[in-house]
Amino acid sequence: MIIAIINNKGGTAKTTSAVNLAAALTIQGARTLLIDLDSQASASLSMGIERAAFAPSIADAVLAGKSLKPIIRKTGAEGLDLVTGSPDMAEADLTLANLTGRERRLKAAIEPIRGDYDFIILDCPPSLSLLSVNAMVAADAFIIPTPPEYLALEGLVGLMAAVQKIHAGIGDKCRLLGILLTKVDHRRKVTEEIIGIIRNHYKDQVFKTEVGVDVRLVEAPSFGKTIFEYDRSSSGAVAYLQLAREITRKGKKA
Repeated sequence: MIIAIINNKGGTAKTTSAVNLAAALTIQGARTLLIDLDSQASASLSMGIERAAFAPSIADAVLAGKSLKPIIRKTGAEGLDLVTGSPDMAEADLTLANLTGRERRLKAAIEPIRGDYDFIILDCPPSLSLLSVNAMVAADAFIIPTPPEYLALEGLVGLMAAVQKIHAGIGDKCRLLGILLTKVDHRRKVTEEIIGIIRNHYKDQVFKTEVGVDVRLVEAPSFGKTIFEYDRSSSGAVAYLQLAREITRKGKKA
């Protein structure tokens, strides 16, 4: 299954979720590839890749049309492979605008290696750019991470409407795998209120798993490690393992 982790708002734990979900799936025995589509390459940095070592990157495959297979690299997490992001992706929209089949460049790049993996996780940029459209075309499903905050709730409504427009425009439709509640702090009254609103409105489209506030999740990227390499006993590690199990069950039912 190819899963896009998408949100056009920053600060939603999108990259944290992409990195640690990918790692959790490998712990369950799945062959997993993480593709960093962000020009800031936060997922790559989180995996311990230094800026000077980004190349070759996803830019070579999507923008230059090169084969993806030689670009894939091993990571410190056993069973987890990575395609790095690149600052070159910052101008991807301008480059893609002049290319034939611009919405399907990522899908075409992934297709030859798709059978090598059980899961491919796409960490999308925090915008609804052509890169995000490429991700939606390539993916079978998408996950929206969102903290239970008022502005994030408003952004979720807008994002869902935008995704519907994207599906109508490109003719392809990847399904919503689930809304993932992140940075959850049940000590705050507003948290309970907004979680209630989200769960009441979206019902079973919201994952049962919630990722709480965990300083270990914040610390892990600075050491270039997933949460499982950094502190497997942390609440964040437990949450992402639970999420991986929930996704595996959903995938079997689909």
